[in-house]
Amino acid sequence: MTDVDAGQQSDHEQKPRQPDLSFDRILRRNLPRGLFVRSLLIIIIPMVILQCVLAAVFMERHWQMVTTRLSAAVTRDIAAVIDLLDTTPQMTSDAEIIRIAQERMGLETKILSGHTLPPPTPIPLFSILDRTLSEQIEKQIKKPFWINTSADEKTVEIRVQLDDNRILSVTTRRDRTYASNTHIFLIWMVGTSLFLIFISILFLRGQIRPIEALTKAAEVFGKGQKPTEPFVPRGADEVRRAGYAFLQMRERIERQIEQRTMMLSGVSHDLRTILTRFRLQLAIADSPKDLDSLNRDVDDMNSMLDGYLQFARGETEELQGELDLTTLITQLEENVQLHGKSVESSMEGPATIFVRPNAFSRLLTNLVANACRHGDRVRIEARNAGRFLTIHIDDDGPGIPENMREEVFKPFFRLDEARNLDASGTGLGLAICRDIARSHGGNVILGKGSLGGLRATVRVPM
Repeated sequence: MTDVDAGQQSDHEQKPRQPDLSFDRILRRNLPRGLFVRSLLIIIIPMVILQCVLAAVFMERHWQMVTTRLSAAVTRDIAAVIDLLDTTPQMTSDAEIIRIAQERMGLETKILSGHTLPPPTPIPLFSILDRTLSEQIEKQIKKPFWINTSADEKTVEIRVQLDDNRILSVTTRRDRTYASNTHIFLIWMVGTSLFLIFISILFLRGQIRPIEALTKAAEVFGKGQKPTEPFVPRGADEVRRAGYAFLQMRERIERQIEQRTMMLSGVSHDLRTILTRFRLQLAIADSPKDLDSLNRDVDDMNSMLDGYLQFARGETEELQGELDLTTLITQLEENVQLHGKSVESSMEGPATIFVRPNAFSRLLTNLVANACRHGDRVRIEARNAGRFLTIHIDDDGPGIPENMREEVFKPFFRLDEARNLDASGTGLGLAICRDIARSHGGNVILGKGSLGGLRATVRVPM
């Protein structure tokens, strides 16, 4: 990399990242991520919008139209009573008119002498009855009036100022002036919607279960575990095709793993046969002291073969079980101290975890041995937060260059300038560690440690 490129890269890294406040970003962040909940929202949101439109348009017009007609009819009856009172002012005829209004029109009528109209009250903003009834009285009667629709839930009182300083008080049922049975439509609309939503939930659960089963089968296979029950594709055609594609992919991968293991096992058997003959020839040699280096070479080749086979087999055949992290960390501390190195550790959260014990122990043992080999101080920090287990292993060694921290995880890769990745020199130490971590659904990441050297971070879901 040239100096110009390095400067451009440094400027790019130092430039603060602006927060993404776009509408799509905010929408994706706040929307639920589950397919089941999103499918329900796709069904429920249009239904709610439709009901709101019906309530705002149809219901409002229905109430307005029916209330207007009922209020106009009651106002016409009151206007007729007022005309009779004005045309027949005799006191004897007032009682007869009141009786006719009561029996024929359903209006409870009174004539109040020496009274005045109460002060007018403001019309409520969302009261269709007050507004409509006031408009009809102003239109048909054209006299000072006062209405009261809030004193009683079942009746409406109307007072009209007559020309002879008398007040006509009329009380009638509210349902004669107002469309009061609209709630039946609302109950049916809401009840039917809830019933349809319940049916939609049942059908959606049936469609989501095959996807959940496919996800679980993929997770189990990705972690290298044996499924507790066979996966059978079900559901819609698209989900079935995805399930069959997964089964075919799993069969191909298992066949490739089996072929690789068989191939390496065969190679190992052939090489071990040659090594055995080689060792026998060394044993019968005349000067064994001169052949010590050859014996060490034979031991190194055996270690390499063991590393190849362990990498090929992995730990997929081991079942999951409980592992006590406190006990494991104590054993790792003792191993570091045996090499004359200083070590410190800390543990936070529950110590018992559910993993493949041998594989996970080997993962941490390899990382701690690598830190002990290249540093004088080792620090082990474990934190079990419930959902994830995070373990940091720091040392004060020379570390690994940042641009090589991903390369060292490749099988058979050796970084002789900084670290020999395992004792046998096969370049499989970190590759095996990451393979074990990923088989548990996690990962191993290298970074800058707090002691100045390398930090190996293991993070696996619990």
